Amino acid sequence: MRPEPETDGRRRRALRTLDDVQAPRLVASDVDGTLLGPDDEVPARSVAVIGRLVAAGVGFVLVTGRPPRWIPPVLAQLGLGRFAVCANGAVLYDASEDRVVWSQALAPEALAELAATVAEVLPTSGLAVERLGTGAFDDPASGFVAEPAYRHAWPDSDNHIAHRSELVSEPAVKMLVRCAELGSDAMVAALAPVVGARADLTFSHPRGLVEISPPGGTKATRHGEVAKRLGVTAADVVAFGDMPNDLEMLRWAGHGVAMGNAHPTLLEIADEVTAGNGDDGLALVLERWF
Repeated sequence: MRPEPETDGRRRRALRTLDDVQAPRLVASDVDGTLLGPDDEVPARSVAVIGRLVAAGVGFVLVTGRPPRWIPPVLAQLGLGRFAVCANGAVLYDASEDRVVWSQALAPEALAELAATVAEVLPTSGLAVERLGTGAFDDPASGFVAEPAYRHAWPDSDNHIAHRSELVSEPAVKMLVRCAELGSDAMVAALAPVVGARADLTFSHPRGLVEISPPGGTKATRHGEVAKRLGVTAADVVAFGDMPNDLEMLRWAGHGVAMGNAHPTLLEIADEVTAGNGDDGLALVLERWF
């Protein structure tokens, strides 16, 4: 069983040896910086071991900040997969049926209030919102809407350009705040005191991008729903992640593994730190059992 959390993450890791870790019944993995290598491909070694664990009857689920439309290309590399927790916990997506099973959104009124708060605290920032259809293959331009001042963190983004007033006119599962001259940690530190409990703040990109999500819906809570559907408890789960949006998931899982390239907050609380995503870190752990 997982020991009770301690204030010192390093001490908590030391209390548990790898010999105590049982073979998982469910594996949860973040995507970018974790499952994918630096080339944005799933390494062959990871594809092989994930195939073996699924053949052994073990569940595998993606848990990511990505929207559903960015999930099928990842699963295609694995040749398998069903459930994916998307948008940092705001969406549960069934890839086998291309169906959104469950979602939680910020209402237009909440989006407008949050946009006003961001404008006051980070006046040079740009905003975008992630909207949701019934599946992954809805019109991508209607899913990701950004104002002209928004500077994309990733190339070749699939978005529709609109005025800020249009951004906040419909429900959205996530608001993205981009301020390239600041680091993401600094942005969260500035926004957290004024946003308060109205929304959850996190990030999956370190260079000036904060993701604002509906309150209470983390990767951990939604992944817990998947585990329940599969008849699995937290103690049966091994989870992998690299950024602050993975923090609660690693705390929740029976064995939380931080990648060697992970943000310092994950390195502090993880049960184990493996190699980086460019050095087969995920496969190195899973190959102990499969």
